[in-house]
Amino acid sequence: MEDLFMSNEKPLILVTNDDGYQAKGIKSLIEAMKGLGDIIVFAPDSHRSGMSSAISTSQPLRARVYHREEGLIAYHCNGTPVDCVKLALNEFVPRKPDLLVSGINHGSNAGISVIYSGTMGAAIEGCIFEVPSIGFSLCDFSPDADFSATATVARHLATEVLKKGLPRGVCLNVNVPAGEIKGVKMTTQTEGKWVNEYQRSKDGAGRDVYWMTGNFENWQADNEDNDEWALARGYAAVVPVKIDMTAYDFLPELKTWNV
Repeated sequence: MEDLFMSNEKPLILVTNDDGYQAKGIKSLIEAMKGLGDIIVFAPDSHRSGMSSAISTSQPLRARVYHREEGLIAYHCNGTPVDCVKLALNEFVPRKPDLLVSGINHGSNAGISVIYSGTMGAAIEGCIFEVPSIGFSLCDFSPDADFSATATVARHLATEVLKKGLPRGVCLNVNVPAGEIKGVKMTTQTEGKWVNEYQRSKDGAGRDVYWMTGNFENWQADNEDNDEWALARGYAAVVPVKIDMTAYDFLPELKTWNV
């Protein structure tokens, strides 16, 4: 790796995801980052969606190079998205990256889905390491989804973050609607939750099994400042996400409790 990244003149970009290193989304994201700096890819060796910030504690991690070219080296790892970020930053990168990008996820991570997302888990982990970090998701689950518009948004945002940075403890959750986009809006996270989350069926022995499904219950359908409102109207939505989860507005009242 030292031979590939001897110079500090170019920005160093760490790329990861939760859909695995062979996913169409990460391939599109890698192409979008080319020309912005040197690239290290460190991605799961298979699908790891919904892993949030999970880490591996009961098995050793392994990483293997699967591709090299000028200014780029790519690894796959047998861990979660957060494992990939932790291992890359602790053991593999020659210096602290200037940017971490995660995705492009195959499906939305808007609203409360940010909590469950492996894509955003990786971005949040980068943020913990004080690396400016962005998670990108395309709101399209179709097998032939077109990632080109999301890749364009990713390149523009990456360029801005490389120039301006991000505040300490803040990363970006970026969701892009399917099809042609009207523009980009800076938004809040939509309040809501998933409902009707499981579908019951039978296995081959006639026993009950439960498949995850569900639909999002939007508690703020008329709020024009949130991500779901923007996405429903054809705009990409950018939400600044904080890793500090303290409820500061409630803390003064909490301190009055007699416990």
